[in-house]
Amino acid sequence: MMGTWFTSDLHFGHERIIELCNRPFADVTEMNEALIDLWNSCVDQGDTVYVLGDVAMGKIAETLPLVELLRGTKYLVPGNHDRCWSGHRKVRPADREIYERVGFKILEPQHVYGRWLLCHFPQTGDSYGSDRYAEHRPQLTGYKAIIHGHVHNQWKANARQINVGVDVWDYAPVHLDQLLELVDSLS
Repeated sequence: MMGTWFTSDLHFGHERIIELCNRPFADVTEMNEALIDLWNSCVDQGDTVYVLGDVAMGKIAETLPLVELLRGTKYLVPGNHDRCWSGHRKVRPADREIYERVGFKILEPQHVYGRWLLCHFPQTGDSYGSDRYAEHRPQLTGYKAIIHGHVHNQWKANARQINVGVDVWDYAPVHLDQLLELVDSLS
């Protein structure tokens, strides 16, 4: 039986994220390897994974190919650090092709999944300071929950905003059943 998973904010290749989010890795190589191992320990090849932004940073030519090592069919809801996101300051038409070449099917920045809205951003909240990217924030109206990333280790659930970032899910994707249980507990 195929499974459905959700994750966000892997930040492959981003050395500074280890310090910023207090990730338990000695260096970026160890972090990248652990993220790949943890993903593949729960995701099977026939599974579907929704990645809600911020896949890789640094030299994209070096870090984005790590996605090819991840199991499953991968859908990307782009985040502010993804160069295929229309709001990224360095976005180029060819960048989308790079993300697709490593195995992503790219979705819109706000994607409806049943009664949930998948987006990199929560309606409110940020990884630090005030809410950035106000014009890209989704509205909860009409949805049971917003499933998002962006806030890293700030919270797992904040009202009906559910963070699927690796920093609050033991550095691995979270299964649909766990999210259903969490969303139901908040209703």
